[in-house]
Amino acid sequence: MTHPTDNNQPDASERSPVTNAPKKKLIEVSLPLNAINEAAQHEKSVPRKGHPATMHLYWAPRPLAAARAVLFAQLVDDPSSRPEEFATPEQQDAERARLHALLAELAKWENSNNKPLLEQARHEIRRSTPDRQLRFLDPFAGGGAIPLEAQRLGLETFASDLNPVAVLKTRGLLEIPTRFADQPPVHPGAQALSVDWADASGLAEDVRKYGAWLRDEAFAQVGDSYPKVVAPGGTEHTVIAWLWARTVRSPNPFNPIETPLVRSWWLSKKKGREAWIEAKVVDGAVKYTIRHDKFGPSKDDDGTMRRGNAIALGDGTVIDNDYIRAEARAGRLGVHLIAIVAEGERRRLYIEPSEEHIQAALVDRPTDVPDQLIPTRNHDVDRLPMYGMPTWADAFTNRQLLVLTTISDLITKARDKVIADAIAQGMHEGESFESGGRGAVAYGDAVATYLAFALSKLSDWSSSICSWISGIEGVRDTFARQALPMVWDYVEINPFSNSVGHFYTHVDWVAAGVAAMPMGTSSAAGRVQQADAATRDYAGYVVSTDPPYYDNIGYSDLSDFFYVWLRRSLGGVHPDVLGTLLTPKDGELVANPNRHGGRDGAEKFFVQGFNQVFRRIREGAEPGIPMTVYYAYKQQDTRDTGTSSTGWHTLLSGLIESGWEVNATWPMRSERSGRMVSVGTNALASSILLACRPREATASATTRRAFVAALKSELPEALRTLIQGSIAPVDLAQAAIGPGIAVFSRFSRVREADGSDMSVKDALLLINSTLDEVLGEQESDFDPDTRFAVKWYRQYGWGQENSGIADQLARSSDTSIGALERGGIFEAKGGKARLLPPVQLEGAWDAAADERVSVWEATVRLAAVMAKDGADKVAELLPSVQTRVNLDAVKELGFLLFHEAEKKKDTKDAILFNGLVSAWGDVNEQARKYASTPRSSQQEFDFDEDED
Repeated sequence: MTHPTDNNQPDASERSPVTNAPKKKLIEVSLPLNAINEAAQHEKSVPRKGHPATMHLYWAPRPLAAARAVLFAQLVDDPSSRPEEFATPEQQDAERARLHALLAELAKWENSNNKPLLEQARHEIRRSTPDRQLRFLDPFAGGGAIPLEAQRLGLETFASDLNPVAVLKTRGLLEIPTRFADQPPVHPGAQALSVDWADASGLAEDVRKYGAWLRDEAFAQVGDSYPKVVAPGGTEHTVIAWLWARTVRSPNPFNPIETPLVRSWWLSKKKGREAWIEAKVVDGAVKYTIRHDKFGPSKDDDGTMRRGNAIALGDGTVIDNDYIRAEARAGRLGVHLIAIVAEGERRRLYIEPSEEHIQAALVDRPTDVPDQLIPTRNHDVDRLPMYGMPTWADAFTNRQLLVLTTISDLITKARDKVIADAIAQGMHEGESFESGGRGAVAYGDAVATYLAFALSKLSDWSSSICSWISGIEGVRDTFARQALPMVWDYVEINPFSNSVGHFYTHVDWVAAGVAAMPMGTSSAAGRVQQADAATRDYAGYVVSTDPPYYDNIGYSDLSDFFYVWLRRSLGGVHPDVLGTLLTPKDGELVANPNRHGGRDGAEKFFVQGFNQVFRRIREGAEPGIPMTVYYAYKQQDTRDTGTSSTGWHTLLSGLIESGWEVNATWPMRSERSGRMVSVGTNALASSILLACRPREATASATTRRAFVAALKSELPEALRTLIQGSIAPVDLAQAAIGPGIAVFSRFSRVREADGSDMSVKDALLLINSTLDEVLGEQESDFDPDTRFAVKWYRQYGWGQENSGIADQLARSSDTSIGALERGGIFEAKGGKARLLPPVQLEGAWDAAADERVSVWEATVRLAAVMAKDGADKVAELLPSVQTRVNLDAVKELGFLLFHEAEKKKDTKDAILFNGLVSAWGDVNEQARKYASTPRSSQQEFDFDEDED
């Protein structure tokens, strides 16, 4: 990390005196990264009622765990910056461990509304920022997770985004719940409930009550189009979904059969409940029969679609994609009902198509539908126009349009009912929500907004892009991924059933989110506006943000899917953000070649816009607190050098050119993974967090030689702090970029020998090289057996080599083959020698009784036991292991061996050593329970301190 007082640093005299330097924050020094990442993965593992991501879809949602942890660490002082309280490294480490423990608890989803814990976190923030109310801003609010967590932590919170869908969603998280906190519901049916209507629970109850009224009214108007179905035994059942297949007339003039375009005939692959569709040509038409056995089509002959082409039923004519696309554009595709899914007794019922249900779907297209054009030449959304569906309304069947427009119209009537009921309950009429009102009109606007959120969710589950998942007997929604694909056989759910995707379940999930939202105080209530990040004001704000990632997601084009329905339902309620026909496109900060004259123009637009945003933030943001920026890392961003390509370099270069020092880089993982993908790179995270400070205007230039000297001077201590914290080996290389790039970015420029400026890419290569050297220097502190084993492993791994070479290497390491064999880590026979692999060291072991124990033996044995028997078994061993070797040395060797395995691209070994060190904190905690002597005694097991 940066140490401004280090006399060995080049040009130190040109930087501000240390007395003027702002206090270093926890995020610039150390994080309990494993705990944060595990909490984020746990949070994202299943959908959770009350989570803001389930209230309205927005792309690339930031886990609350990560956002909350980052904000806390961004605001709280690192103990090293408070020497008056924590004078020694030991005291600083102890205080840092206390803050890590608090942060680890704070990050858990289950503690999102733990008020005592949140108050403890707010107290720590106030202690580090006394005598002032911090103003927080996220200029790329997106799904709203970061500003929501700022409000939860007691900050005066502001958020903005250019995208109106993002603005409206974030307004629903921050502003609306706080404005109507602690108010009882106004619906007459809720008055008899004896409930303490705390926070936004009253508002949530009204969302449920008026949502139920809306559902019932909609069913009264259009329910005839959603009939029940009669099963073969004569029983009547509510339909869950209708399965349809688009059809195309075969080009074979001798057999022009209308061919269904089907990806799979399977309905259920669950063992004992198999079901599939048998399609046969009968009298020139296709007949669909439901079969209940496991003898359905195999993978090779399943469905009629083959890589975009179709196979005609009956004669096997190949129908190529160009023909299908031409027929679609000419309006000549048809549809067949191929199956009906109904509610059974604790299982799905699959019923063959009937004329009644075919006719029920043949409704007229409503007149007032979203007929705005879908953007073309953008593969996120333009598949529909390619196949003859040019408008957003074309993404839906007529029956889907009927129910969506009906509910949309009823939202206006529901708002009127809310206003009337609120006035009847004694609430004054007041102004609209958008005008700052807090009375009946504003309350009606609030409830209507959340009902429109439920309609948005219904549209996601009620388009002709939804599909059937036979493995779980469920529905894949429209946005199963961040694009709109062409779906040949689609699912039409019943919005009035009691099963998957029905309207009221969306109401209930939205209401649960409303009830769970944190309340801002009167001085810290969130404020959300539509604004361009490149031109808005940043004076006095603390900033944490997740900017658009280069060309990864076309937010505005995708958002139009929801925007057209939100505008139809709420255009009069939120005219400030829903005034345009579609979402703004021109100013959106993404590298879209179709908008900017090709790839070069797109890159230039993105770089200039990015630099403008962060230059403006630097000019106005709160100077005493670092800015944090998330980078949505993609695995393909990495190259064989371990550095990354355009997106990563663009981000770092843009921040540095905009006048920022990058002081820390932290890998943030939110996706569960059973394996490490791409060992050999330093970017395995799903995103990377950067902590940045404004670079001093007087920052001097330096030379390549001086830069390398500064790296070698500062990286060892920074790595010690990182390793002392709870960071996994797999994350160390990425985290080490932080202190390295901090050295690079604090200079105005770094000159190469030829006078040119060093690029970010070359700086990253030097940082990686220096990391190798620093880790390698740890070997000198190990015992002789371990020094030998590391050298051997680096050259030969677990393989055999000549015993003469082993003898020579052992002598140079101050040990011998005999000693290594007595130490239980090596064998030499028949002129060949090798290290004993982990599989031979995973058995029973008594370290206290072992004749000769090295750090190598302890590390490899513990890693092998961890892989075989788990953390509890390792914890049992640690007390006796500590009587023989320094446990900090074991941890350091684990880091080194992971690094060596990664360089060798040995995935198995990398996973082995990463597994041990990643669990080190938990294992140590568990080990204390196995320690037989009291911790107060002279012989205590100290798992935190170094031993001499």
